[in-house]
Amino acid sequence: MRSVKHTKLTTAFAGITVLTLGLTACGTASDPSSKAEGGKADASKPLVVAASPTPHADILTFVKDNLAKKAGLTLEVKEFTDYVLPNTATQQGQVDANYFQHKPYLDDFNKKNGTTIVPVVNVHLEPLGLYSKKLKDLKDLKAGQTVAVPNDTTNGGRALKLLADNGVITLKDGVGSGAKLSDITDKKGLEFKELEAATVPRALNDVDAAVINGNYAIEAELSPAKDALALEKAEGNPYANFLAVKKGNEKDARVRKLATLLNSPEVKKYIEDTYKDGSIIPAFGAVK
Repeated sequence: MRSVKHTKLTTAFAGITVLTLGLTACGTASDPSSKAEGGKADASKPLVVAASPTPHADILTFVKDNLAKKAGLTLEVKEFTDYVLPNTATQQGQVDANYFQHKPYLDDFNKKNGTTIVPVVNVHLEPLGLYSKKLKDLKDLKAGQTVAVPNDTTNGGRALKLLADNGVITLKDGVGSGAKLSDITDKKGLEFKELEAATVPRALNDVDAAVINGNYAIEAELSPAKDALALEKAEGNPYANFLAVKKGNEKDARVRKLATLLNSPEVKKYIEDTYKDGSIIPAFGAVK
């Protein structure tokens, strides 16, 4: 039995949480009413971290079980199955930190929601891929077929860029990863279906192909290296996933300990040994 406490929050339950966040917040160390601001949190309290189940919670569990005790850190992991609530819960003080997102997504989220979440340290990269249960090769994707893509701004644009980079569609000059469906100048006869990122893998039976985030591909038992018809390149990729906190909590001693452990040689080895197909790649260092 693992000593780390895991709490899985389904999207349905999470919807209820959204309604209550503005009314009350758990008394965690990052609650605005507590002493967490400015690094004054009680170091003896558990650091509560919101995370996507795979690979984020798995990596945190490895840290908890193998590295945290020696560093004087107690971790509690809360698993979330969507890309909204981890930030909302961090902002409201229901958790102390989160680990699930990349900077383009966070920048867009903060802008749209008025939140003040900031990155602490990069940990890993999950290459985005195009998958299909009906096609064996990218060249088999033809006019009249349907492709599912994530509906959030950053991952949607990232998906369109992947398709454009592989000649599936043509985009307006200069739009890059900020592309929208309206920026497609040549759909090559394809139809597009926008879905919440977490639900895209479940749509594989209903569409001809789908662009799926790395973590959701793994959960759906897809191997990016073996199953993807097209896959993002790791070199120069700006989508590293990182540890993040509400602004003002970056100097929390517990957060700093966790940041150091997440960039340790032990975690690098764990990622490389666990995800040997290249689906998860260590991407340590400061967030640029």
